[in-house]
Amino acid sequence: MTFALEAFAKVNRSLVVLGRRPDGFHEIDTLFQTIDLSDEIRFGEDGALSLSAQGMGLAANADNLVLRAAQVLSAHAGVVRGARIRLVKRIPVGAGLGGGSADAAATLLGLNELWRLGLDIEELSCVAASVGSDVPFFLFGGRARGTGRGERIEPLPDAPDETLVLFLPPFGMATPEVYRALGAGAAPDPLPPRVDAGMLPDRNDLEAAAERLRPEVASLRSALLAEGAVTARLSGSGSTVFGVFREDGAARVAAAALGRRERVRTLVVRTLSRAEWGRRALPPGRW
Repeated sequence: MTFALEAFAKVNRSLVVLGRRPDGFHEIDTLFQTIDLSDEIRFGEDGALSLSAQGMGLAANADNLVLRAAQVLSAHAGVVRGARIRLVKRIPVGAGLGGGSADAAATLLGLNELWRLGLDIEELSCVAASVGSDVPFFLFGGRARGTGRGERIEPLPDAPDETLVLFLPPFGMATPEVYRALGAGAAPDPLPPRVDAGMLPDRNDLEAAAERLRPEVASLRSALLAEGAVTARLSGSGSTVFGVFREDGAARVAAAALGRRERVRTLVVRTLSRAEWGRRALPPGRW
């Protein structure tokens, strides 16, 4: 049995930091949205667990979230079988697009199928949360609210399709470093109690911290707004900055102009509905 899954990236349409938790993480309230930029993960039966990786200089070692997810699932389910996993990496690393977490979630979905475990989404979500804070979101796709560390997922109705221009700077940003920088600055404005998901503010509380570390982030956001973006935000803890455009043609014109002028890689992507995500991201016959 062999098959391949797509592991789709995300952007954070909103990210509110509510404070530090006793466990050292931060409490957040975020709006995740899947986009059509993906890695590919191929699964095959084998007696041992192995991973090979292609693209972006990614190491196929114990630090890779694909292997970590496979090992955690194996221990959880008491599996003694292996698998042959091949990762083709297209989502930039350290970019705030959730590429590693998407790969981990796709690994859980793929191995649940390959190993015929029959785990439901609730049980897989518990396993995913032990791998990484935002890994559970990538088991749902589409649009969803994430609370707690980001691991408590509330799937939301799809929003209208949008076209985004991604600015991909030639540097990554480490999430712990950005949160440390956040602690050195002014506290973000608090949310009022019981905010509806549709009323989450158009903001990312990590932007100010990221911009202190990398002033280029502010310049890229300003450039997107000047080219007609409806809004321009940092995704996650960065380094990707994205602009939302009303029309696909306008987005492509802006991406070409900004890429030349700012000398930063740009990509034009669109948002994915949950149904489209499911058809492309779930194992065959599971959607």
